[in-house]
Amino acid sequence: QTQLVESGGGLVQAGGFLRLSCEAPGSIFSIYTMGWYRQAPGKQRELVATITSGGRTNYGASFKGRFTISRDNAKNTVYLQMNSLKPEDTAIYLCNAARGFLTIWGQGTQVTVSS
Repeated sequence: QTQLVESGGGLVQAGGFLRLSCEAPGSIFSIYTMGWYRQAPGKQRELVATITSGGRTNYGASFKGRFTISRDNAKNTVYLQMNSLKPEDTAIYLCNAARGFLTIWGQGTQVTVSS
């Protein structure tokens, strides 16, 4: 079973920052579009950002400017830098790898922002 291994979540105060990491198997990372989604309690899962194997990025409307997605091809890892965090950013953040109709999800990492 293909695994995406996420790390970097935790508790942070409003205005603070966190960097999430997601490591994927090399065979996946090199050709899949990698992304981050989030799901807050009682809300639908929403797109945070994606990055293609070629480095093209796409952001959900609420995140451009505060969050930055990047990838390190040598480490098979995608990052999500989250700045100026707000209490409403509290959610489980999930790593995703997608190619066509194929999609793989990580287990998720909890981010909690206190006011």
